Amino acid sequence: MVLRVDKEKGYIDLSKRRVSAEDVAKCEERYNKAKAVHRVMRHVADRQGKRLEELYEMVGWPLYRKYGHAYDALKLCLSGDDDDVLQVCPNIESATKNCLLDFVKKKLSPQPIKVRADLEVTCFSYSGINAIREALIHGQRECVDVCPIQIRLIAPPMYVLTTMTLDKELGIQTLTLAISAITEKILERGGKIDIKMSPKVVSAREETELQIMMDRLAQENAEQDGDEDEDADCRHGVQNGINFQWCDLHSS
Repeated sequence: MVLRVDKEKGYIDLSKRRVSAEDVAKCEERYNKAKAVHRVMRHVADRQGKRLEELYEMVGWPLYRKYGHAYDALKLCLSGDDDDVLQVCPNIESATKNCLLDFVKKKLSPQPIKVRADLEVTCFSYSGINAIREALIHGQRECVDVCPIQIRLIAPPMYVLTTMTLDKELGIQTLTLAISAITEKILERGGKIDIKMSPKVVSAREETELQIMMDRLAQENAEQDGDEDEDADCRHGVQNGINFQWCDLHSS
């Protein structure tokens, strides 16, 4: 948002704080689209020995005029409609067209995203860890072929549900259904569940932080000399892709 303009000095004072969140999101989306298009154009221009402006006149501007944004037109090429899309570019040579389509398919193809949820699952009834295991496996069955669910133990009683998918909404929906199934099962067995983080898309930084925390906890829980407990036999195991930790107590 423009606050004031100094005509004599040529200064323009802007305020990002007064811009609405909706306008910020729209501007960021438009900027990211334009950045992706420019990357494609620059790459093709370099490979084909053309001036960048020449390539925009040949391909970029016609796509902007017909489709509103060249990015949306290039995305349509991924669905196999490249001949129809590039009809508005009659002056494009065959070599330039092939170079453009190859780069678009490599760089603009949708990338899988990771959706994650954090849960605390406990059961202090007679069933104990068996009830937790059954509940988690029951929730894992809510996965679909394009949205597999993995469950990992961070540190008892914290578990992490993750899935990799191309469809953000499908990933969130799948983990939500899994949590509902886990909740239903664990409550039947007298346990409890606490959702620490609802299903959401996570960044590489968040995944790195999670891995660092898991490595730290694993190091802290590593068995040291003299730490053996004759009264408990602690074991780790993996079943159906789920990491578990449990203890069998011996009778005294």
